[in-house]
Amino acid sequence: MFAQLFGKYLIGRSVIKEDIYQEILEKHKSVRVRIGTIAVAEGLMNEAQAEEVNRLQRNLDMRFGDIAVDKGFLSLEQIDSLLSMQGNAYHQFVQLMTEMTGLTASDTEQLVKAFQKDSGYTDMEMEALKADDIDQLIPLFIISTKPHIREIASLVSRNLIRFISSDFYIGKAQHVKEFSYKHLTYQELTGDDSVFIGIASNDDDKGFVKVASAFSKEDITSVGSSAYDAVGEFINVTSGLYASEMSIRKTDLDMEPPVSFCDQTAKGDFYALPVYLEGNRIDVIISINEEFIPGVNPVQTGEVFNTDSLIAGGELSLGKILIVDDSGMSRSMLRNILERAGYSIVCEAANGEDAVSSFEEFSPDLVTLDITMPKMDGLEALTHILELNADAKVIMITAAGQQDKLIKALKVGAKRFISKPFNEEEILKNVKDVLNGVD
Repeated sequence: MFAQLFGKYLIGRSVIKEDIYQEILEKHKSVRVRIGTIAVAEGLMNEAQAEEVNRLQRNLDMRFGDIAVDKGFLSLEQIDSLLSMQGNAYHQFVQLMTEMTGLTASDTEQLVKAFQKDSGYTDMEMEALKADDIDQLIPLFIISTKPHIREIASLVSRNLIRFISSDFYIGKAQHVKEFSYKHLTYQELTGDDSVFIGIASNDDDKGFVKVASAFSKEDITSVGSSAYDAVGEFINVTSGLYASEMSIRKTDLDMEPPVSFCDQTAKGDFYALPVYLEGNRIDVIISINEEFIPGVNPVQTGEVFNTDSLIAGGELSLGKILIVDDSGMSRSMLRNILERAGYSIVCEAANGEDAVSSFEEFSPDLVTLDITMPKMDGLEALTHILELNADAKVIMITAAGQQDKLIKALKVGAKRFISKPFNEEEILKNVKDVLNGVD
């Protein structure tokens, strides 16, 4: 995040142009920082000493560190410390600045000091920013007496890096009572606390679409049911991690299905954290208040799909499977994995009620059954399916944070469980074992 914030600052001061900034960001992903660059930035060597070592290195078959130690500029302990900093985002950016703009390390250092002063960062805050330490950075941007607000924001940020893109930075969060949006997908957690986690967009949909397309690994180009669905699944992962963490602290939370709204206004007591994802804004919406109202008249997504996808040519499949999940993205992922492996998907369903009726109609060999769904959740649907056929083979689909329901499902009669995000090897092993009666 340092590279993005400092880079935008430099553009604003006309030190660099947008095209140079974009080129630096691209190279920033893979650059390996030279020891000399870090040593100068850390104040362990001056630029003249670094240049002398570089000159000698060009003429001698020796490493920079060995020459610097031999010349008495650095100690072995300092070399070890500098080597550990080669992945540091700040040093990567400084090196690229000197290589691509003609600015010296001293010039860049002065600009960094001006950036710190103009932005109002303390020395401790600046060190966190240079290290790209999300957990230390979040308190800079969210002023809240409620620690869970910051924890959720950190989780969302880490998942953006993990699943979407590391090219993002955040702005100051707003503590608001109303927030108008063009699109909003959110998930509610109920139980000992009331928690709402969402992602919203306003005039620019590109950030919302980026989250959807990157998480689903599909070519989503505009906001529609597929985008809402994929963003909902991204939030679902975050909610599950938060619920798991709270469970360790003896706070029980249940996850409701994600819901989406279009062109409305959220009301209540909540925070809106602006996130600039590859230059395009989304807002992370977080509330720990049961009176929060995200909107009215949600977008209707999710439907039952009765299909017959037996393998072409009349060949027998490895087994007939019913896929049940309110997420079209998850259904598609499972379908693709299972069909490639030789199984036939006889039906898809998007809620527990349709799961029960589809099971009765199609008599599948196996059911993959999501836990969190509208109308009827997976645990209740499992009970009804086993009433129809006590020998039914059911694998539960679970996100983190659903341990209590998962344990109940296994006690009721589910054979196994598969975790989200999906792992193809895990899916195929569990499906094969359950169909073959392996305990």
